[in-house]
Amino acid sequence: MSESKLLKSVVIGALAGALISMFDRKTREHTIETTKKMKDTVVYYAKNREQLQQLVEEKVDEFQELYEKASENVNLIVNKVEEVKDIPNSIQSIVNDTKQAFSNDEPIN
Repeated sequence: MSESKLLKSVVIGALAGALISMFDRKTREHTIETTKKMKDTVVYYAKNREQLQQLVEEKVDEFQELYEKASENVNLIVNKVEEVKDIPNSIQSIVNDTKQAFSNDEPIN
C-alpha cells in the first residue's frame, strides 16, 4: 500500500515539476521544438520501415563489435594481471637460485 502511495507521489511530483518548468519561455520553446523533431522522426520511420530496420541492424552490429572489443580487452587485462601475479614468484625463484649458486661456489684462491 505504501509503495503505491510512493509511486503516485513521485509521478505527481514529476508532473508538477514539468508543469512548473513550462513557465520558462526558453524551456517551453525547447520542449516544443524537441517534441516536433521526435514526431517528425517517428512519422518518417513509420513510413520508411526498411530504413528503420537497417538503422537498427547497424546499431546492433556496432554494439556487437563494441562488446567483442570490450571482451577482448577484458581478457587481455586478466591475462596481464595473471602475469603480474607471477612476477613475485619468478623473482623469488631467481633470488633463491642466486643464493644457492653463491652458497655452493667455493671461494677463489
